[in-house]
Amino acid sequence: MQSAHGLATSDDLALARLGKKQVLKRRFNFLAIVGFAMAELITWETVLTLFSQSFENGGTAGAFFGYIIACLSTLSTYTVIAELASMAPIAGGQYYWVYMLAPMRWKKVCSYLIGWLTSLAWIATIATETIFLGTMIEGLITLNNPDFVQKRWQNTLLAWASVAGTFFINVVVPNVLPRFEIFMLVLHLAGFIAITAVLLAMSPKKSADFVFHTALNEGNWPTQGISYCVGFIGNIATFVGADASVHMAEEVSNAAVVIPKAIIAGMSINSALGFSMMLTILFCIGDVESVLSSPTGFPFIQVFYNVTHSHAGASIMTALIMVLTMACSTGITATASRMTWSFARDRGLPLSGWLMQVNGRTQIPIISVTVVCGFACALTLIYIGSTTAFNDVISLTVTGFYGTYLLPSAFLLYHRIKGNILPHGTMMEGLSEPGNFSTETGPVPTEKNSANPVRPKSPEDNQSPPVAYNSPSPEHSLQPTDYDLAQAPLIWGPWKVPGILGTINNAYACVYMVFVIFWSVWPPETPVDYTTMNYSIVVTGGVLILSGIWYFARARKEYSGPLIDKEVAEIMHLTPIVAGGPEPQV
Repeated sequence: MQSAHGLATSDDLALARLGKKQVLKRRFNFLAIVGFAMAELITWETVLTLFSQSFENGGTAGAFFGYIIACLSTLSTYTVIAELASMAPIAGGQYYWVYMLAPMRWKKVCSYLIGWLTSLAWIATIATETIFLGTMIEGLITLNNPDFVQKRWQNTLLAWASVAGTFFINVVVPNVLPRFEIFMLVLHLAGFIAITAVLLAMSPKKSADFVFHTALNEGNWPTQGISYCVGFIGNIATFVGADASVHMAEEVSNAAVVIPKAIIAGMSINSALGFSMMLTILFCIGDVESVLSSPTGFPFIQVFYNVTHSHAGASIMTALIMVLTMACSTGITATASRMTWSFARDRGLPLSGWLMQVNGRTQIPIISVTVVCGFACALTLIYIGSTTAFNDVISLTVTGFYGTYLLPSAFLLYHRIKGNILPHGTMMEGLSEPGNFSTETGPVPTEKNSANPVRPKSPEDNQSPPVAYNSPSPEHSLQPTDYDLAQAPLIWGPWKVPGILGTINNAYACVYMVFVIFWSVWPPETPVDYTTMNYSIVVTGGVLILSGIWYFARARKEYSGPLIDKEVAEIMHLTPIVAGGPEPQV
């Protein structure tokens, strides 16, 4: 039942406070979004697939203790992300938060850069995950047919097939996605139990001394400490992407409460499973030389075979990992498309009017899904020419993501220390319930040159009256900056870490993210040449530099930060900016 102001539910109302009309269908309940969050992390599976990185630089001791440090520190990071999601549960995520929290003169440019970096990082993650799945398929073929010669073009075709599968689920049967994620949650847990049980029951065990005291420096670094830090990034990659559920916020019921809980629940459960799997694989690794030199390209496939002594048994266990990786790719595609759609909705991308369209029947941004899948397929072509060049794309999945986490978290810490954030429940004049208007985060009246820019009615409008969306009534009179996101008061959401504990956690998370970004640009081994060089700094820096150049060349005239949707403006009794009319003071 709709209110007099056209807001059907509390979720519609919450989104209107952020300046947006509900256009996507809220398909996900708590269990479905927890399944989504866990399927995105697939931590115990990633422990197996990325095991060699932390093992070669750090050994068993480095892998084990590095996992614990990464787990607790990443939980700290995602706790801050959960707080931000509770303050503003919106598909745009990081770029919206940056605009909301950044200093006045830097709001637009910082928001724009973070929007581009987040969008490209998620598209690169689709390419990464599907190529990864393709290499696993080829590794499994190699296990069963040692004469098989792996070719990169075959891998790319397999990646395209994976993308086609994710596209089908996201576009053709989108209503299946929540139930699909719940099923994957069950398979995720059942698969963990099955594989752990087989490894523990059938493999000879290494000693505790081997597991907790063996250090390796296969990268030939000058000190073991540097080797630990370089290998530590393998553990970091295990936890990248927990913000995926944030970008699905406009499809989750009671998002301000459910999204933070889903992030923490998904991270906590996955961390426990990953810890158990890390211990299991370290004790059950068997012959280290055969594992690290496996012709399959994946040490975990060789471990499965060494333990079971059966091609069929190892194949079934590996196939389970591949199914869960495919599920992860499906969720990543949904996340990337919602992020791209949201940024286009705020005119942050070329052809935004096209990318922001939502299919009226399915309530899915089909064009955005198609575009992100197309770009991901194009990126996988790089793999045919050069694995080194493709690894540069992969670099966005750590350096890029953590860069998008760091900036809003640092701004939040500043406002937290300064005491600039009001308690949850603080009501501003306006949209507090159906029939009234208020804002907790302040929808944004936009600046010039937007497609549907709006702002509160001001005294100057009497001199040059614009075309009003709705005439304001006395009981809904507004001050010129009441609905300006740039100047609106910050208000905590319903989920936060209280008091000094929240400040300490926020500060630690920021320090940790700086540490991760620093080490994520180091090469895996020495001596360094063009085949082993880590180009993370080049790729991530290149995205920021090129988008920055484009911003100052053109986009600053088009991008005004998050916009208020026309329908929300009508309810808010705001007026459009007309050509030649006065601009809002921000």
